Amino acid sequence: MTRRLAVLAAALVATSGLAACAYNDTLGRNQLILADPGALNQQSEAAWQELLRTQNPARTGAQVDRIRRVGDRLVQAAGLSNRAWDYAVFNSQSPNAFVLPSGKIGVTTSLLALVQNDDQLATVIGHEMGHVVAQHAAERASSTALTNLGLSVAQGVAGSRGQTVGSFGGIAAQYGLLLPHSRRDELEADRLGVDYMNAAGFRPSQAVALWRLMAQQRQSGQPEFASTHPSDATRIAQLEAYIAQQGWS
Repeated sequence: MTRRLAVLAAALVATSGLAACAYNDTLGRNQLILADPGALNQQSEAAWQELLRTQNPARTGAQVDRIRRVGDRLVQAAGLSNRAWDYAVFNSQSPNAFVLPSGKIGVTTSLLALVQNDDQLATVIGHEMGHVVAQHAAERASSTALTNLGLSVAQGVAGSRGQTVGSFGGIAAQYGLLLPHSRRDELEADRLGVDYMNAAGFRPSQAVALWRLMAQQRQSGQPEFASTHPSDATRIAQLEAYIAQQGWS
C-alpha cells in the first residue's frame, strides 16, 4: 500500500510539472510555473509594507526622484506599466536594489553613492526588473515546492532510510538543481536588463562598467560553484559578448 501511494505521489509530481511547464520565448527555454502570481504579488506587497515599517526608507526627496526618473523609463521599456510603481531609498552600507512583482523598487544609499551615472543605476534596476518579467520568483517557488514534495515521498518510502535520503536529497537539490538555476536566472536578468536599458535610451555598455565597479567592491572570495550568483568575470564576459552581438554601445 505504501509503495502504491508513493508511486501515485511520484506520478502526481511528474504530471503537475509537465502540466505547468511552458516554453518562454523571451528566455528561450521551458519554465515550470506552479505558483499563483496573485499570491506572489500579495506576498511581495506584505514584504514591502514590512520594509517600510521596519526600515523607514526615504520616499521623497532628490534621491527618490532620481530613481523614479530612471525607473519609470525602464518600466515602460519592460512592458510593466500595467501596475502602479512605488519607489524608496534605504539607508544601507550594501550597494543593492530590488524590484518586487507588486510594483515596488528599492535602492540603497550605498548603491546611489557607487554608481557614476544614471546608466549604471539603470543597469541594476533593469536587472531586477528582468527577474520580474522572467517570473524567476514564481519559477523558484514552483521548483522548491516540487523538490520538497519529491523529498517527502522519498522519505516516506525509505522508512528508516528516510533521514539519509532526505539529507542527501536536500544537498543535491541545493547544488544540483536550485543553485545552478539561480546563477542562470542572474545571467538571464542581466541580458533582459540591458535590453530594457537600450530600449529606454540608456547606454548598455555602462552595464559592463557597473559590474566592474561592483567587482572592485567584493569582499568575499567565494568560488562560483558555491555561490548563488555568477562570478564577476562570467557576468562581465557574457554581457560584453551580448552587447557586441547586438551592436550596441
